[in-house]
Amino acid sequence: MADVTLAGARKSFGAVTVLEGIDLEIADGEFVVFVGPSGCGKSTLLRVIAGLEDLDHGELSIGGRLVTDLPAAERGIAMVFQSYALYPHMTIYDNLAFSLKLAKAPKAEIDKAVRAAAKTLGIDHLLDRKPAALSGGQRQRVAIGRAIVRKPRVFLFDEPLSNLDAALRMKMRYEFAALHRQLATTMIYVTHDQAEAMTLADRIVVLSGGRIEQTGRPLALYENPVNLFVAGFIGSPRMNFLPGQVIEAGPHGVMIELRSGDRLRAAVDGSAASAGDAVTLGVRPEHIRSGGAENSLTARVRFVEALGSSTYAHLDHPALDDPINWQIASGAAPAVDAEVQVTLPPAELHLFDALGSAFRRLQPLAQRHAA
Repeated sequence: MADVTLAGARKSFGAVTVLEGIDLEIADGEFVVFVGPSGCGKSTLLRVIAGLEDLDHGELSIGGRLVTDLPAAERGIAMVFQSYALYPHMTIYDNLAFSLKLAKAPKAEIDKAVRAAAKTLGIDHLLDRKPAALSGGQRQRVAIGRAIVRKPRVFLFDEPLSNLDAALRMKMRYEFAALHRQLATTMIYVTHDQAEAMTLADRIVVLSGGRIEQTGRPLALYENPVNLFVAGFIGSPRMNFLPGQVIEAGPHGVMIELRSGDRLRAAVDGSAASAGDAVTLGVRPEHIRSGGAENSLTARVRFVEALGSSTYAHLDHPALDDPINWQIASGAAPAVDAEVQVTLPPAELHLFDALGSAFRRLQPLAQRHAA
């Protein structure tokens, strides 16, 4: 078993608290991705699990064994860093074999482990080369191979694809997913890239200010964020936010008035809301529809992005400081400076109170997918 459990984990550097009471359980064989803005604590949390940073308070267990005070070498983990950290004077074979040689493993065992890892990663034809002769993607595979040969209980990845170009990052994402299926080992992965998180994760952990904001399956976080921060962080392009105030509220919906006087209804449970409450409406670009009279807004096109597979129009509206980002599903894109009418379907709207907490949506995720 290689489950990972953190209880009350706290870490500070001087007067700066980086982790504030982290409680987290990662199941055996799970692929968990830590995401969040720069400085949120995601890399520090990974380094704490690795044993590269000590906890100030709290406990860490791996496979049911308390490892809080154990050195990194005794935790049964292997870590792949952002930099490949390969030995330039060694062949790929020797880079892969290095940790096993240090452990004085038998020569035959080393050879078997190196060749098996190289075959798994598709680099068995590169074993006689040195790192300088390899591409960035090949070097990253070697770095992963060095971890595989150690047969760790838990793999840790700290932004391993950030040095690669966009096309290669996409290819490597698929390879990471295939590797996880093949090895069936617990993997914890840190990234700032939303596509990596949504593609790879069994579960995403969203961090902000050293705290966990929400954990869940990628689509669950995307469809049902628990607060304004998660709603704005998960999704690219980001969710549109429209500030307003409550006009009417009840268990079957909330009517909101924007500062322009436009009124929009959100299909959320407004039992805890009262008239006059400050709230924020949220709607994703792909959920905005063209035309309509009910729950609609009239806006002016500021800019159009035609990206081939998708088109986005940025709309100015008097109730907002920032333009509304609208993903156009089909048909011709509107002209710049044209006036357009768009509908915000009540069932697709999110609503957040003055503290940023989400109101419960009336159509849960499972029902939406079954519809």
